[in-house]
Amino acid sequence: MQLREDIRNIAIIAHVDHGKTTLVDQLLKYSGTFRENEQVNDRAMDTNDIERERGITILAKNTAIKYNDKSINILDTPGHADFGGEVERIMKMVDGVILVVDAYEGTMPQTRFVLKKALEQKLTPIVVLNKIDRPNARPDDVVDEVLDLFIELGADDEQLEFPVVYASALNGTSGTEPDNQVETMDPVFTTIMDHIPAPVDTQDDPLQFQITLLDYNDYVGRIGVGRVVRGKISVGQQVVVMKKDGSTKNFRISKLFGFIGLKRMEIQEAKAGDIVAIAGMDDINIGETICEHDHPEALPWLRIDEPTLQMTFLVNNSPFAGREGDYITSRRIEERLMKQLETDVSLRVDPTDSPDAWTVSGRGELHLSILIENMRREGYELQLSKPQVIVKEIDGVKCEPYERVQVDVPEDYTGGVMESLGARKGEMIDMVNQGNGQVRIEFKVPSRGLIGYSTEFMSQTRGYGILNHTFDAYEPMANGPVGGRREGVLVGMEHGKASTYGIMQLEDRGVIFVEPGTEIYTGMIVGEHNRENDLTVNITKEKHLTNVRSSTKDQTATIRKTRQMTLEEAIEYLNDDEYCEVTPESIRLRKKILNNNEREKAAKKSKLG
Repeated sequence: MQLREDIRNIAIIAHVDHGKTTLVDQLLKYSGTFRENEQVNDRAMDTNDIERERGITILAKNTAIKYNDKSINILDTPGHADFGGEVERIMKMVDGVILVVDAYEGTMPQTRFVLKKALEQKLTPIVVLNKIDRPNARPDDVVDEVLDLFIELGADDEQLEFPVVYASALNGTSGTEPDNQVETMDPVFTTIMDHIPAPVDTQDDPLQFQITLLDYNDYVGRIGVGRVVRGKISVGQQVVVMKKDGSTKNFRISKLFGFIGLKRMEIQEAKAGDIVAIAGMDDINIGETICEHDHPEALPWLRIDEPTLQMTFLVNNSPFAGREGDYITSRRIEERLMKQLETDVSLRVDPTDSPDAWTVSGRGELHLSILIENMRREGYELQLSKPQVIVKEIDGVKCEPYERVQVDVPEDYTGGVMESLGARKGEMIDMVNQGNGQVRIEFKVPSRGLIGYSTEFMSQTRGYGILNHTFDAYEPMANGPVGGRREGVLVGMEHGKASTYGIMQLEDRGVIFVEPGTEIYTGMIVGEHNRENDLTVNITKEKHLTNVRSSTKDQTATIRKTRQMTLEEAIEYLNDDEYCEVTPESIRLRKKILNNNEREKAAKKSKLG
């Protein structure tokens, strides 16, 4: 069996914020891939605006690095479980993985998630303990934690013999011992070349190429990225695409692109083991196999994690509809959702009884909120319903998604956190006192119990707690109500602008969401009531002027700080009878039924019904 020793294909996997993208930056820098005078941004692989703002990787990306005349294809994957569809597909393109673990935090929920995917594909692992320069780093303990995780996830004997490299990606240092660091990435490169298997050279066999990622370019149209599994592929070649339904389609490869650094370069030919991008066919899709005409042989279809959460996306019909957005019609919104389906394989869009509403299902709140954030930045207006978990019937039993939750909290807050997660049907799995007054607790909680929990958790731990969770499995449904908002809301009773006087009159009734001068419509939610019932209020009320001088005239009116919600917080906050209105400029909460009398009638009817 002949191997292509000139090439290595690896994926970098890790929990969110353990330093994957920074490590790739340093590998690019030290390999000499960039010219000396070339300007390169930090987090060079995170090209999307939202990725750069939030400091997370959402889309898998690939780059190729030259090292000692050899080529290393590196795929940077998302660390968050909501983008599991991306991670799973990437594993099919590579022969090994670099698992990046924070030398202080150790293994986290998403470390488990991404490593499980890699071990299932029988990939060869390398462990990089990053942030080794942190004053409280604990490399020996973390290596033991990683080993325990490998054993727990069923790694085979070869995978358990993983090499460890210690690094500080931020400082550009690495080494095979924690206290023996060199100011290059050579120890990482050497470990990759020595331990990651070279691809098998099957360039003389018939072509097989599987589409793993999709891209789009205005000049050449749809671009399919994948690995040449067998044979050769070249520009101008006539090939056949094997569709999911068993049908085939002929097309000619018009362009072929290879990768070097962060650039895509036109090439004429690629062979087994290469990761390339092809253009020439408009309706090419993820998972499809490209073959030669006389050898139409499809590769196994890529299995993709099913969605666990769904929301209704609706056309905005609030009194302020069309004021701030460019795209507000059902046709425009449907077109945009269909376009998203072309590249996002973990998303589902289903029509409803109404032509103005769609059920959109995804991997989690983050997955859906990133789509919504992208849409509002592009000029769309829409309304959203409360997220619901997707319930499945497995062997005749109703099952719901459960998540593995890990919390790191100061000791003083452990009681409150355990009580609140217990109320949400959480079951404690493990509890470790980490010293420094910090405790790490692991729970298994129904996904619906976590909707809206992060805000409660942050106020409960005064902002000192860290909450991480990742999808675990579908299990039988928990009995009784789980989670949900306990407080009622303050609902505006008339159109107008919120006044300082109106806000001050309501401050003892709860927390206000709007600033003075904010435009309000009837039925819009303007605050949280400090009791369980909803309260209709007049927040636009002005102080009546009289010709009697007030004794407090010279005092300046001061109001408490209002609560401004992010998109995720607003979505999590919703109740069944509420919508979140999203436009390019605003995020508003509202009641589904805006008229106060009609709303009260409907509430009475539902109680009787």
